[in-house]
Amino acid sequence: MTASLNRQISDRLEEAAGLLEQQQASPFRVAAYRRGAATLAQLDRDVREIVEKEGLPGLVALPAIGRGIANAIVEMIAHGRWSVLERLRGEIDPVRLFQSVPGVGPALAEAIHEHLHVDTLEALEVAAHDGRLESVPGVGRRRAAAVRDHLAAALSRVRPAAAVMLSSGPDIETLLAVDAAYREGAEAGRLPTIAPKRFNPEGKSWLPVLHANRSGWHFTALFSNTARAHELGRTRDWVVVYFYDDEHHEGQHTMVTETRGPLVGRRVVRGRESQCRAHYDLSAPP
Repeated sequence: MTASLNRQISDRLEEAAGLLEQQQASPFRVAAYRRGAATLAQLDRDVREIVEKEGLPGLVALPAIGRGIANAIVEMIAHGRWSVLERLRGEIDPVRLFQSVPGVGPALAEAIHEHLHVDTLEALEVAAHDGRLESVPGVGRRRAAAVRDHLAAALSRVRPAAAVMLSSGPDIETLLAVDAAYREGAEAGRLPTIAPKRFNPEGKSWLPVLHANRSGWHFTALFSNTARAHELGRTRDWVVVYFYDDEHHEGQHTMVTETRGPLVGRRVVRGRESQCRAHYDLSAPP
């Protein structure tokens, strides 16, 4: 069992390194995953036992295992999946994931994803605590409380090792710069592409992906592959940006071209419109 679990996690880290390399990510990030994979492959202890007895410090004490890889290991052990790898493969399916929460069916899971633009249980838990989940049609206060209680129990055993989810994150200037770099690279055909699993029955590799480092943050940017984006024909406009820093504080934002109000015609970070208004000189026409 020790060799099997350690090897399984090692293989996933190695696969992530290969995908990052294909997607032109930082060579340092690629090398970090490969070093972590080698450590797990050679480890003579059960990594699950280390997590259960020593938590995150026990993992970080291993050679070439930093906080980010430690969190990845915890996620794989706790949930049997790794959201980063699913994203790199193009297999991320938050609607299916959210249906694992009692009381959340397909329609509500889709509504949560469309309104909150989150795709992990940890990010959903943050939204349940800060009030955003209650704003989703069909949720309300009682259901949000039930979701919050379930996630608190489900995620509690990995809480000390879990990444800190941020609802704000990088400043507006940095986010908009990443958004612009992604859209320009996608338009010019300079970015590698992946084949998303959702809404892609032909398995076509059409979704450009950008990995970048700016202002102390690590970013991954992709066009939004949601039902709503397809319905409105905005799949080449809505951009989802995932980010984390060296302490592995992480989060995500969606950037869109605003279609109404004082910011019409401008790129906007959803949920941070007031900061976008401060960022732009609204005395000038959009």
